[in-house]
Parts: sequence; structure tokens; C-alpha cells
Amino acid sequence: MKIRNEYNPAIISTTLLVAGLIMTFYNAGFFPERIRLFWYFFAYIIVGGPVIMRALKELAKYNFANEFFLMSVATIGAFVIGEYAEAVAVMLFYEVGELFQNNAVGKARGNIKALLDLRPDKATVKNGNEWIDVSPEKVRPGDILLIRSGEKVPLDGRVVTGKATLNTSAITGESTPAIIYTGDTAMAGSINIDGQLELEVLRSLDDSSLSRILKLVEEANLRKAPTERFMRRFAKYYTPLVMAMAGMITFLPWLIFPVYHFDTWVYRAFVFLVIACPCALYVSIPLGYFGGLGVASKNGILFKGADYLDKLRKLHTLIIDKTGTLTKGVFSVQQFKTFNFNADEVLGLVAALESRSTHPVARAIVDYAKSITISNVIDDVDEIPSYGMKGKIDGRELLAGNLRLMEKYGITVESETDQIPFTCIHIAIDSRYAGYFIIADEIRDDSKQAIYDLHRYGVKEIVMLSGDKDNITKEIAAILNIEHAYGDLLPEEKVGIVKEYLQRGTGVTAFAGDGINDAPSIALADVGIAMGAMGTDLAIETSDVVIQTDQPSKIAKAIKISRATTRIIWQNIFLVFAVKAVFLTLGALGMTSMWGAVFADMGVALAAIFNAIRIQQRKF
Repeated sequence: MKIRNEYNPAIISTTLLVAGLIMTFYNAGFFPERIRLFWYFFAYIIVGGPVIMRALKELAKYNFANEFFLMSVATIGAFVIGEYAEAVAVMLFYEVGELFQNNAVGKARGNIKALLDLRPDKATVKNGNEWIDVSPEKVRPGDILLIRSGEKVPLDGRVVTGKATLNTSAITGESTPAIIYTGDTAMAGSINIDGQLELEVLRSLDDSSLSRILKLVEEANLRKAPTERFMRRFAKYYTPLVMAMAGMITFLPWLIFPVYHFDTWVYRAFVFLVIACPCALYVSIPLGYFGGLGVASKNGILFKGADYLDKLRKLHTLIIDKTGTLTKGVFSVQQFKTFNFNADEVLGLVAALESRSTHPVARAIVDYAKSITISNVIDDVDEIPSYGMKGKIDGRELLAGNLRLMEKYGITVESETDQIPFTCIHIAIDSRYAGYFIIADEIRDDSKQAIYDLHRYGVKEIVMLSGDKDNITKEIAAILNIEHAYGDLLPEEKVGIVKEYLQRGTGVTAFAGDGINDAPSIALADVGIAMGAMGTDLAIETSDVVIQTDQPSKIAKAIKISRATTRIIWQNIFLVFAVKAVFLTLGALGMTSMWGAVFADMGVALAAIFNAIRIQQRKF
């Protein structure tokens, strides 16, 4: 019923217009002037009424520089000079163009609607020894959920027991199902294909990954790209210019030609106004950006606005964090060595301290200490970004972190650690050096391809930053073919490097990262990119683009989508201006009729719309 109501005005107006043209053609005497006027006026007001109301509302704000004003003046003028059918046709074609646009926007919204459809309507929660169904809004972090085969995951959670295959395509853009086991994380909106899971809820519904995606997509559609903002500013000058030229077409010939027919020249002026209506631009440009945003989110890439989609095509420098972005951030302990302390005692104390952190290195140490009883007497814990942790465990002062942390507290480390080419976590107990962990990270499977693609797409400089050791950072950079790499960096030092590249003014500079310590750099860059699946809330909140799957190769894919979108938009701009330039000239010279103007204007609008929706059909 809703679709029929949408099309009713256009259907009724078309029927009346065609009937009127037939009656005029076959029996003009049966269709006298007064009847024709009322007949066509009724056909006109059905589709033209909303346009005139929009024009009047804008005029009330002292704004006549818009397409609604131009169309209203042109069509009312056509009525004045007796061109009733042409006036109806202008508004009718505009209405048809709007319907095409709405359908195209509907298709672009398809993947967003898929996300909306994934919002859960119930959650099965453990209540004592039984399972009960409740509204997801009532579930709190720490609750245990049961996810049966075929059900949606209602909230983000960590697998407590079970194994399952999840379809995450609507969330991450990945068509390959993910198999998850105990300890893995399941995102809200995923669909359990087979198996059964018990999840410990990590976030409430409002903070879940699905809710966050929906919020980002909603905000993205409200932000205008520079091209869209330019068109709005352009209209302020374009409309007065067109109106002035129409006035000149009407009255200037009176001063030039000895024989002057007002009806002839005012008709040409109204034809000129109809052709000048910039409907195609106002329809196709936002539609192009909307399609680009939709395709990006379908591929697991969320732009927080069309302006960032526009900026990314001009990316000159990408500064990228190492750990968690180019590497998996899944660390494992390769070696553990103690000095002057019992190994199990040190391991238990350090695991207790690190259990208070979500850092990948901390998780690696806690996993390594699974067989050791971890103390619960934790009096005080402080996490120092880019240094490590300190705390009081069982009444003992404990430090666990990098070399800088040891130097800060005056602890002398063993010289044998100087040549270790991996992450080294030093331990001090009661101001005495107690040992170290050697921890290694893995390069992501698609990191090398990502860097190759970025170079291929014309990114001039790629810079890798890390708080990890400089020699480790440079070694990984060499493997990935990254030109510049800097290690041993504090968050403020990363910010300093980002500022340095921004000050060069060579083009758009982006920063990609996932940690709390990356947030200042993400916020500072021209385009901040957060790796969303494992990224911290702060990094995601401050970013402009979120990569849902933590795959660095999707940064290159985002650039490709950005460029494809912009290319289609500029094709439309050139198409519209080229066609209008030709027909404006023909209209001013009297070489085209009002019907020619109608078909020229709406024909190019429809062509631009069809061109804009191509972005939605492309595979990236």
C-alpha cells in the first residue's frame, strides 16, 4: 500500500496529461480553453503543489536561490502564456525523477536495513539453573547468554563454553563464516549457523558493536561532502544569474530588434528557466555519496561522513600503528626467565597484576600463567600507557613493563636483554630486578598485500609507528616493504610525528591504529582510521573511518571505493553542465520548445541518477 501511495500522484497526473493531450489533438473544439486550464491545473497541482510549497517556505526565509523557486517561476510562467501541458510535464518529470531517486536510495539503504534487521528482539539469559527470555535492553555486562543454532547474537560477548560457526557478513562484510571457540569474542548481530554457545556479555545493548555501527552509519548520512556543500553555495549565485539572464532574454531584444513580440521572447525565457533547473545535480550528487557510504559499510568499512569518503581519495601519506593493526596483536610468551626469585612466585604476582589490563601483552602473560594460582590480594594497580604497569600485590611493590619503565624507577636490568629482537617485559619486585618475559607478535595475513595495494593506489608515503622496540619495528617494516618506521615511541611522540607530516602540506595524511595510545594521533590526522573489531572504544570514538574486521587491506579498499564514488559524481557534474550549456543556448535562440526543455532537463537528471546508482552494483 505504501508503494502505491508513493506513485499515486505521478500516475494520476500522467493520466490527466495524456488524456488532455489526446483530447486536444483529436477534438480541440470539444476541449475549450477554460476547460483545458482547469484540467491541466488539476494535473499540475497534484505533482507541483509540494514543489511550490517548498519554494514558498524558502522565500519566507528570504531564500530564492534554490531549484524549487526556479521550477515554480518557470511552470507558472508557462501557464501564463498558455503552455499548460508543458508546465504539467515539467513537474511530472520532476516527480518521476524523485521516485527514481527514492528507489535508488532505498537500494543504497538495503545493507543498512540488513543491519537494522539484525537487531535482536530477545536474549536468552541464565537465571539460576534455568534459561529465560528477556529484552536485550535488560541484559547487563557479566550476564550469561545462550545462543542456539539459527539464532542471532543479541549482544557482544566472550564464549564461555561451546563452539559455533557464525555468519558475520552484515557486520564485517566478510562472506566466509567464522568459527569461534571458548575465549573468542562474538559480535552482536552475528548469526549462529550451527553449534551452541554460552556467552558472557561484555557490553550493554547501547554499547554493542551493532548499535555502534548503526549510530555511525546514521551520523555519516548527515555529514555533507565538500562537493555537496559547494553545490549549495553555487545555487546562491546560479539562481540569481539565471533569473537575470531570463529577464535579459525577455526584454533585451526589445532594444535590439525593430520588430519585437513579447510572447515569443517571454516563452523563450521560460524555456530557458526550465532547462536551467539544476534538479539533476541536487539529486545525483547526494545519491552518489549515499551509494558510496552504503557500499563501504557493506564491505565492513564505516565512514562517519561523506566528507571523509571524499578526502580519502586524495590520500598522500598513511601513518599506521604496528601492534594490532599490521600485526595480529595476539602475543604469546616465547621465554620466561627469573633472577634471584622463585619462578612460580614471580609468575603468579605478574599474572595477578596483568589480569587488570586488557592489553594484548598482558593477556599473553595471563594465558601463560594458567597453571599457576594467581593471588587475589591486589591493593593498587596503575597502568602507564607506553610504559607498563605497577601495583601492590600481596603487600609487595611490583613493576612490569618495558625498559623505559625500569629506567624511570631506577631498576638495573640484565645486559643479556639488550640484544633480544622481540618485545621484552621486565619485572621488578620491591625495587629489585626479578626477570623478564620475551613476547612475540605475528604479522597479519593480509598486511603485505595491504601495503602493496596502497602503493599501487598511489599512496606516496607509508610510515609505521610503534611503542615496541625500534629494531623490531624496523624489521617488520622491511618485511612489509614500508619505507619509514619508528619504534620506542610514546603516545606524545607519535602525535609529534603526525604533526610533522601534517605540516609538510603534501596532501591528505591519515593515521590508522587501534589502541588508547593511538587515539590522540587518530584525532589529529586529516583522516583518522580505527581498526574496529579489536580497537578500543576511545580509538573508534575519535576516528573518522572504522574498519570492522581489523584487516589493513580494507584501508586500500576504502580508497578504491572513495575514488569510484568521486569519479561517478564528477561524471554527473560534467554531464549535467555539458547538456545544459547546449540546451540553454538553443533555448535562448528559440531553437527548442518547452517540451524540448522538459526532456533535456529530466532526461539528464535520469541519466545522472542511473549513473549514480552504478556504485551500488560494483564489487570491490
